Amino acid sequence: MTATYALQLTREFDVSAEKLFKVWTTPERFGEWFCPLPWKVTEARSDLRPGGESFVLMEGPNGEKIHNPGVYLEIVPGRKLVFTDAYTAGWVPSEKPFLTGILEFEDLGNGRSRYTATAAHWNEEDMKAHQQMGFEEGWGIVADQMAEVAKTI
Repeated sequence: MTATYALQLTREFDVSAEKLFKVWTTPERFGEWFCPLPWKVTEARSDLRPGGESFVLMEGPNGEKIHNPGVYLEIVPGRKLVFTDAYTAGWVPSEKPFLTGILEFEDLGNGRSRYTATAAHWNEEDMKAHQQMGFEEGWGIVADQMAEVAKTI
């Protein structure tokens, strides 16, 4: 993926790509891994089809709430998920698009996989804001938590 304003994280795990994909497509399990503590997921929905709803509600330790509505753009079972917050369910344009997420799950054999998460932004300002929010650390923690949950599937 080459985008002008993209941030990317790549990790290799001792768990299959299929299991990582399963974790990303099972909203009932998002509360176990989707955000770094002390934040938590209190609601998650996934309609896994192009144009289908993607929604996650994260809540912070001081009552903060971050709604993450969006839609799926591409789904390649076991290999790739692409979603964006540029639209909400029904292709309704969002108030302020921030990113398109591209998640790639590569099978390396012997139960190992490579996970690549890319956050493509519309402009440099949003990309820098995402960096300052802690993209590398936060998405890294989330990836590690996802892999641990995947081991239980």
